[in-house]
Amino acid sequence: MSKSIILFFLFCFSNVFAQTKATITGNIRSSENENLVGVAISLQINNQHYYTVSDSLGNFSEKILLGQAGISFDQSGYLKKSINFNFLKDTLISIVLEKDISQLKEVIIANDKKRGITNLSGGKLSFNLKELSSVPTVLGTTDIIKLLQLTPGVQNSGDANGYLYVRGGDPGHNAILYDGTPIYGMSHLLGIFPFYNTDHIKEVEFDKSSSNSKYGGRLSSTTLLIPNKKVPSELGIQGNIGILASQLTLTVPVNKKSGFYISGRKTYIDEIVAPLLHSGSNNSDIQDMKYGFSDGNITFISQLSKNNLLSVDAFISGDKLSIEDDNLALRTDLKWSNFTVSPTLVTAFSPKMSMSNSVYFSKYSNKLNMEQATIGFGVSSYVKDFGFNNAFRYWIKNVPVESGVQYVHHNLQPQKVNIENLTDSNTTQNNTINADEVAVFTTVKPELTDHLNAELGLRINYYTSGSNDSYLHFQPRVLLNYKANEKYSFYGSYNRQYQYLSLITTSSVGIPTDFWIASSDGIKPQSSDEFSIGSNQNISKSISSSFGGFYRFMKDLLEYPYGITQFNETTTLKNDLLVGKGKAYGLEMMLRKNNGKFTGWMSYTLSWSDRNFDELNNGNTYFAKYDRRHNLSVVGMYDLNSKWNFGVTQIFSSGNRFTMPTSWYFINNNPVKEYSGYNNAQMPNYIRTDFSVNYFFVKTNKKESALNFSIYNTFNIDNPIYVVLNIQVNEDKNKVIVKQEKKVLYRILPSISWKFKF
Repeated sequence: MSKSIILFFLFCFSNVFAQTKATITGNIRSSENENLVGVAISLQINNQHYYTVSDSLGNFSEKILLGQAGISFDQSGYLKKSINFNFLKDTLISIVLEKDISQLKEVIIANDKKRGITNLSGGKLSFNLKELSSVPTVLGTTDIIKLLQLTPGVQNSGDANGYLYVRGGDPGHNAILYDGTPIYGMSHLLGIFPFYNTDHIKEVEFDKSSSNSKYGGRLSSTTLLIPNKKVPSELGIQGNIGILASQLTLTVPVNKKSGFYISGRKTYIDEIVAPLLHSGSNNSDIQDMKYGFSDGNITFISQLSKNNLLSVDAFISGDKLSIEDDNLALRTDLKWSNFTVSPTLVTAFSPKMSMSNSVYFSKYSNKLNMEQATIGFGVSSYVKDFGFNNAFRYWIKNVPVESGVQYVHHNLQPQKVNIENLTDSNTTQNNTINADEVAVFTTVKPELTDHLNAELGLRINYYTSGSNDSYLHFQPRVLLNYKANEKYSFYGSYNRQYQYLSLITTSSVGIPTDFWIASSDGIKPQSSDEFSIGSNQNISKSISSSFGGFYRFMKDLLEYPYGITQFNETTTLKNDLLVGKGKAYGLEMMLRKNNGKFTGWMSYTLSWSDRNFDELNNGNTYFAKYDRRHNLSVVGMYDLNSKWNFGVTQIFSSGNRFTMPTSWYFINNNPVKEYSGYNNAQMPNYIRTDFSVNYFFVKTNKKESALNFSIYNTFNIDNPIYVVLNIQVNEDKNKVIVKQEKKVLYRILPSISWKFKF
């Protein structure tokens, strides 16, 4: 009997000790019933401090000690809110934050914490574009791609290129998702203009490893562009008027529960781009060039009920480049365009359970037409996606889980080639590919100990294209986060990725003649295994740092060595594409200052990236084109007072690789080039300093009027985009003189624009 009593008391006390911790779960909304994303949540229990942020649905959860609790909620533009209560068991709370309307004409209340960039788990980054508006750009408007290139692990692509190169990957290895919809055409001409209207986008999340099992289909990074998801309460207008392009965004409420955002941009540069290109070389080959683009976004938001939010997002863009050269009797037209539309319904069953469903359509196409003398040549391509995304978020015993299913039908035309001999017959080559892809994913985020938590994911992909090309792949994702204390945390991750649609690049500069091809006709999907480790340090209240390293091994990579196109009666993409492997590894570092008048960051990447193809370089390993050993970026922003702020960026990177002949000799009096290796030469180091200044005529929470002056490449440093070899042979044909001519797109480039909001 006594033993039973002792066991009974031990059982009771074990329950008491087991209940020293419990979970607090909540949802944060604005007074307009909008889920607030990224709210800073600070919890203090018995001298223990905890910190978390709200997710994309405004939810949060944290396992903390029992006792007297104090919780504060802080979000820029909203009044800070604090609550205190006796925390005794698992608790569910709902918080409403009110707008900060205390800004007067004479006094401006500002938040000292300028979270332009926020570290997420595992080295992921979140960008608040409004806080980064003073970072210098070419046209005075925030450029998302250029911002990403200023962070660790992302290569500087140089001038004339708008692609991303992340952790040694190729440009097509990166996914850009606009509200969950893939965008396949990712840049305007030469990467000069920002591709997205940042006034329409609320937040950007960047994951260098695509560690979330919800996202797949790319070997490298995932960039999420998150548009406004708030029902507008009043009419608003904001925009930017510049010397090369202008943009405008309208906020229009329909009623208390619905409204929409409309954005548009347009260039007027037909008479400006040509002089810029002429300034890059004394021997310009272009006599007449015209270029223009326009794009638009629309987002419709409707709060159908308390727990149901409907949003419809659409994006459209169109570019046209025309070149004429009377000396060569040449006329060229290049057009490319994007169109996406996606309705999404988010249903919140409770703070611990929600579901989102969306369907989408995405199309990218390009078309090149050339006429010279009596020959007409045309090549076009497109990729269309019809897709469905489902995600279900729930909790299992205080462990957050996200599961879902995805389906997409791909319809591609990699290359449609048409050759017309105006005096003879015509020849056409056409091929289309249809493929289907189904994915099931699950991500679990358990808290293993008080200091160790994990993000465990599995993505299962089934892909089919025709009867003989079917693949079933398991893609595990593992991310461990260890928080030693308030100052130090560490992470490690492993990801396996498969890519079924591949971008084939045909140009060394940003002229979009590239095309997409699907895994079919024996072309295998690309694959990647990546390991990464890192740490984050909070040096002080305003200064933080991060260090990390990565190693990535890639298989079944594709190369297309024939330029824009190769065409004859027997050619096929299967025969023309080369298949190989590659690896990339490196170290990454970032130092940030978030608070005070002076803010900014410094990032540095030391990396290696190489490739191995049996048909190239005699089968020997060679450096990848964008193997840039060193990448250093320094960004500084200074708020002098309420009227003036300044921004500066300093960029240094090693030059990209290219192939150059190492010797010349004669056969039958004809000079012949000899090469020692593939990508055996390197461009000069890339150095650029940008500067910007903003003067605010008006700056309140609802109104803004500012003049922006920016200088791109302030010190006018030549950064060539490619090298041309000029060959001179003497009269006796026994001597060859080879001179390099470096082609520069633009040197110093000032711009002025007016930003407004009212």
